[in-house]
This record gives sequence, C-alpha cells and structure tokens, in this order.
Amino acid sequence: MKLRELAERLQCTLTGNGEAEITGVAGIETAGPGQLTFLTNPRYRRRLRETRAAAIIVAQDYEELPLPTLRSANPYLAFARALEFFYQPPPFPAGVHATAVISPKARLGKDCSVGPYCFIDDDVQIGDRARLHSFVSIYRGARIGDDFVAHSHAVVREHCQLGHRVLLQNAAIVGCDGYGFAREESGRYYKIPQSGPVVVEDDVEIQAGATIDRATVGETRIGRGAKIDNLVQVGHASSVGENSLLCAQVGLAGSTKVGNDVILAGQAGVAGHCQIGDGVRVTAQSGLHGDIPAGQTLSGSPAIENRLWLKCVALYARLPEMYDELRALRHEVAALKKDQQQQ
Repeated sequence: MKLRELAERLQCTLTGNGEAEITGVAGIETAGPGQLTFLTNPRYRRRLRETRAAAIIVAQDYEELPLPTLRSANPYLAFARALEFFYQPPPFPAGVHATAVISPKARLGKDCSVGPYCFIDDDVQIGDRARLHSFVSIYRGARIGDDFVAHSHAVVREHCQLGHRVLLQNAAIVGCDGYGFAREESGRYYKIPQSGPVVVEDDVEIQAGATIDRATVGETRIGRGAKIDNLVQVGHASSVGENSLLCAQVGLAGSTKVGNDVILAGQAGVAGHCQIGDGVRVTAQSGLHGDIPAGQTLSGSPAIENRLWLKCVALYARLPEMYDELRALRHEVAALKKDQQQQ
C-alpha cells in the first residue's frame, strides 16, 4: 500500500514521499524497510537516529523528521488502525464441529462458528456471528449478544448476560461463584449460595485467566467498553463503570463500585464495599481501603494522593541517614540538658 493511500485511510497529514510502499508495521526498534512505525513515548526519541522504518506516525506538532511522516492527533490510535490493514486474524467459517455438544434447547443466531469440544447447555441464547473456539463452555440460561468471541477454555456460567461484541480471551471465567461463606458455631464454614448473575454490557473485553464472580444476591456488572486485563479478580456484587481499565492482577473485593473512566494499574487492590469515583487513577501495586472521590490519582498502600506519595518515596532511601542524624541530635540535646542541670 502506498504511504499516501495509508495517510488518507488513517486521516493523517502526510509529510514526505507519499509513493513509499508500505508492507507492514513494527515498533521503532525493529521496523525495517517498507514498514511503518510510530512514536508517542519520549523515551524512544533517541531511537529515531537508528530506525530503519520507511515512515513514522507522530503527533501533529512534532518536529520535522528526515523520514516520511504521518501526523495525527492520536498517533497510537492511528498506529492501531494501521495494523488492521496488514494483519487479519485467521477466518473461522460458520458451522458446528462434530465434537461440540449443543443442547437442542439452545438457540444460536446466524453464521455462528462452534469449535471442537464446545459445550452449550439448555436454554442458552447466542446472537449472530459468534465464534467459539475449542473447549468453550456456556452454562444453562446464559444470554449472549451478537459478534461474541470466546477463545479456548473460556466459560460463561448459568444465567449470565453478555451484550454485543463481547470478547473473552483464553480461560476467562464469567459468573464463577463468589467467595461467600458463613461461619458455623462448630467453626466450619457454610457455603452461601451465589444466586445473582454477571451482566456484561456491550464492547467489553475480558482477557486471559480473569474471573468475574457472580453475586450472592443482585448482580455483578461490567459496564460498556470496560477492558479487564489478564488475571484480574472482580469480586461478587461488584460493578465496573463504562470505559474503565483494570490492568493485570487487579483485585476487587466484593461489593466494590468502580466508576466510569477509571484506571487501576497492575496489581492494585481494592477492599470490599468501597466506592471509586469517575476518572480515578490508581498506580501499580496500590491498596485502597476506603471510598475515593472522583478525579483523584492515588499511589501506595494504604493509598494516598500521588504527589504526596512521590515525596514519601523520595525520602525512603534517605531514612537510615536521617535516623542517624536524629539520633546524633538527640545525644547532643541530652548532653546540653545534662550540662544545664549541672550548672
């Protein structure tokens, strides 16, 4: 594809030779002749001198560069869209594999593809153009919209509801039992029935090994456009707002309420029954133990305001030195007091 044609499709401003032939896309460090790359992180600026890419995507106001340039208001998004022109996932023709087990009481829409050893139980409804890879299990009474994609070993449990264009990566579990037990007088734990389903709205992606617990009562809800990363745990009766990101190994204890456009970075944890306001940002490995108003950025465990946390972190390495100075000052003060008493 000519670079000028690619610029038109991506709605980018072209600077330089538009006749360059683009055959693929790659990162700035690995791109070679004929490939398109991008630059958004200043950390990679020094790689510009070494890149062998044929062209690059940058921000609208970026400085002039010696190689052909596509300028975009959102370079990372433009790069993502460029990938679609050069990589297409393998096709899955409609049909049901001979080893799949589908209840005669289940209903599948048009042009669905059901792979080897899939299981679809009674009273399941799945919309048009679904793609179920091998070993996917859909339990009784589940309701799933159009353009559903489930990779191998993904599971949708009983009576859960999934909207349109939901994507489950490998071994994602929607609707597993919540962690609920009542302690008996004998000291044993009595399992509490988990009767409430999980509701997943449109355009949600749940990635590999993530688990979304069903509710004891009520429901667990994942809002439209939310993205759940690998190995995330969403506890029973929690809710995640629209377009929120839960990054790898985030954990939400039960009844946590996450607002819209929230980002919880990797391994952040939230104690149960907390409410997190819209637009909150929580940095990696932070721990939240109470309600968080909208718009805050927090770090640490227990989490505090990010700027204060940065100041604290800057002092950590100096703590031994500061302790030695404090101890020396205490000795001096004690010596002064002793001199004063003797006088």
